[in-house]
Amino acid sequence: MIIWLASYPKSGNTWVRAFISSLLYSEDGINDFTQLSKINQFPVRKQFKTLVNNFQDYKMVSANWKNAQDLLNLDNEIKFLKTHHAHVKINNFDFTDNSNSLGVIYIVRDPRTVLLSLKNHFAIKDPFEAKNFLLNEYLWLGINKRKEFKDESNKIPTLIGSWRINYLSWKNKIQNYLLVKYENLLQNPYKEFFKISNYLEKLMNCKFDKEKINNAIKSTSFEKLQRLEEKGYFNEHGRGVKFFNSGPNSDWKSELDEKIVQELNIKFNNEMLELGYL
Repeated sequence: MIIWLASYPKSGNTWVRAFISSLLYSEDGINDFTQLSKINQFPVRKQFKTLVNNFQDYKMVSANWKNAQDLLNLDNEIKFLKTHHAHVKINNFDFTDNSNSLGVIYIVRDPRTVLLSLKNHFAIKDPFEAKNFLLNEYLWLGINKRKEFKDESNKIPTLIGSWRINYLSWKNKIQNYLLVKYENLLQNPYKEFFKISNYLEKLMNCKFDKEKINNAIKSTSFEKLQRLEEKGYFNEHGRGVKFFNSGPNSDWKSELDEKIVQELNIKFNNEMLELGYL
């Protein structure tokens, strides 16, 4: 069964993945990024190689979402998958369901700071272009000319939608839904990561050593992740830009045009109010 780590891009997914992989796959909970690869992404091509013959045909890929997950679940083991895909239905094919999914941790981040991170990550010079990226409800990655994937061999249609659509698509649509706010991870990492640990203990019927949890929290602080990336231990950034860039230092109030802020506040008003961003 799958436990999803789902989010809109640049919302803290890799941070949570680093914590969980350190907690589960290291002896002492110390993160050095070597455990990160044990939590794979979905969808990628290798998961569909026996199912489709055209990796750019989104209809063919979506018709096989469940089949690909069925194959992954043949071992009857609990596994974690990272995704930025919206939990949508295309031609009556659901992205996932409770027969394949044990739970989901959804990580959400203030869309105004997400915009700043997107601008850096995708090397978007025009902030208004980054704003349109965030607002696009039909945004696909993997089938356009933008170089989102460091490894092009993994490129496959991935519908992320807008920040709003992505968040709403996962909200309470899968059993054992846990919402984690990026801002809470920054402000009170011990409280939030222990919340994630408790959630995993219940789902996996296990108990984590408190010292190991503390080690995983300390070794995945944003500053330590930055230092490990600078030393070359993190290899998922691509295109020569820093992955762990500004993080807690992102300041949309000083960096974003007021027109952009107002449009985001209006378009995402209900969700931002619900999440305490307004």
